[in-house]
Amino acid sequence: MDFQKEFNTNRETWNNKVAVHAASEFYDMEGFKKGAETLKTYEIEALGDVSGKSLLHLQCHFGQDTLSWARRGAKCTGVDISDEGIKLARSLNDELGLDAEFVCCNVLDVSLHISETFDIIFTSYGVIGWLPDLKPWANMISERLSPGGIFYLVEFHPIAWMFDYQQDPPKMIYGYQQEEAIYEEYEGTYADEGNSEIISKEYGWNHGIGEVVTALMEAGLSIEMLKEYEESPYDIFPDLKETENGMFALKDRLHPLVFEIKAIK
Repeated sequence: MDFQKEFNTNRETWNNKVAVHAASEFYDMEGFKKGAETLKTYEIEALGDVSGKSLLHLQCHFGQDTLSWARRGAKCTGVDISDEGIKLARSLNDELGLDAEFVCCNVLDVSLHISETFDIIFTSYGVIGWLPDLKPWANMISERLSPGGIFYLVEFHPIAWMFDYQQDPPKMIYGYQQEEAIYEEYEGTYADEGNSEIISKEYGWNHGIGEVVTALMEAGLSIEMLKEYEESPYDIFPDLKETENGMFALKDRLHPLVFEIKAIK
């Protein structure tokens, strides 16, 4: 199927979000420029020392995590569908005196724009839901990963995406393995807490963990780690309670909020 209409709609929305997100407390741009860490506990512990390694960051938004890995010594390339996001990422890279590179393209088209392979491919939080089919995504990862290289994904749990959060309280209405696209149109974004008049128009797709694992394995990767967590580093779902370690969890802890996968080529 041709999903160009859906991709173009999402690109336009993310282009509109860039300025709002860059000015938000959520992304704390001034703190970041002064050295604040944007990477979270799960990914730091999973990847460890990245000094001297080449790293491809998929769906990087405007590059804060990409540049954080660069600060930790990795040679980084960030990719995103948003023209405005990549423009800001390049500007930040120059301002901070780092050596990351940024490419604007659909994540499924990475191999049309980048021919080199990488020691690490990294992607995180709110990424696979923008993809209608994970098989071409996994094949691209395998193409761009060096032999012995690591692919790492940390993502919000698919159970969390079964709810319609525009209802109060949220209602479970979407399928865990739903094939049909989910279209949402709402005011604001997760980063501005309703303080902007931006209208987000978004197409998304739900993917169960089994689908993710199978796509990666069929693309030739070996799963080294798969974990699920009740705690999220981000307070983006309704009625989360902050934990003692600064994370966020459902009050009843009925389902996980985050999962992570580490795979080897």
